[in-house]
Amino acid sequence: MSDPVQPETDDFALMAQVRDGHEEAFRRLVERHQRPLLNFFARLGASTHGEDLAQETFVRLWNYRKQYKPAAKFTTFLYTLARHAWLDFVRRQARFKLFADRYREEIPSSTDGGLGRLRRQLDIQAALDRLSPKLREVLVLSVHQGLAYDEIAAILRIPVGTVKSRIFNALSTLQEMFREDQA
Repeated sequence: MSDPVQPETDDFALMAQVRDGHEEAFRRLVERHQRPLLNFFARLGASTHGEDLAQETFVRLWNYRKQYKPAAKFTTFLYTLARHAWLDFVRRQARFKLFADRYREEIPSSTDGGLGRLRRQLDIQAALDRLSPKLREVLVLSVHQGLAYDEIAAILRIPVGTVKSRIFNALSTLQEMFREDQA
């Protein structure tokens, strides 16, 4: 049976308690929003690190509890924190990739016999991973998290028109990728 209180209203009330340091209210927020955050991170391509990123998001939520003001939906604030955690993760991964690429240059490569191409054709996550971070994040927030364009614009701090054009570009890019893979 669902809670008779609207989740957003309930989130505002819980955050008021969290602001005062009530750990039980924080636990309830974590329980309510952990799965959607894990899904968000998985769709952004960080599925193996999703739990760490969700935990980082909740740590940031706790640290920012005094600054939180219910001016927008709670999820807008939460996904803004999540996005910042993800961007920090991407930056760390980029630095690691640079190191790994330099290391791989010293080791001869092997072939996978074409299995990688087959997996890409069958795996939507692989397609999402091939999108630029800007295109991927708007598509994930819209399609997989079900957020409205204005909410996405608030999270990313960009105009709604930019959200729309990025979603259009992401979908066009995915179409082109699938056409290339079929050829």
